Amino acid sequence: MLHPGDLRGCVIRKFSMFAALAAGGALASVPVHAQDLVHEPISPTFGGNPFNSNHILGTANAQNDYRDPRSTSSSSQADIFARQLQSRLLSSLSSQIVDAIFGENPQESGTISFGGQTITFFRSLDSVTLTITNDDTGEETRIVVPLFVEVN
Repeated sequence: MLHPGDLRGCVIRKFSMFAALAAGGALASVPVHAQDLVHEPISPTFGGNPFNSNHILGTANAQNDYRDPRSTSSSSQADIFARQLQSRLLSSLSSQIVDAIFGENPQESGTISFGGQTITFFRSLDSVTLTITNDDTGEETRIVVPLFVEVN
């Protein structure tokens, strides 16, 4: 047998279902506007803007706290001066070698020793061969520079 309280609960449940269906139907009839989602990568590695590369590299270097344990670089004023002086001396030496090979009075061959290295050059008809030898280890680096001959 049904009690009046049971009937009232059944009506409320039906009304709640009807209200939920009506609300869902009303929302379904409202037009929805959307646009396409476009993903633009930031990193130039993945097709992003190439002007971001310096910023990304700078950020990565700022976060990098790794230090090479074999590194002997220091930043004292004396060390900076010594590195700059060595760079200038090597630059001057390389200019003298280039003048000896390609200058006004080019030499056919020659040997220069400097700072534990021996630089030997030899001129052939079509190229100049430079051999750089480390006096301590005997390691050699060979550079061949082609000569361009003008034909009149």
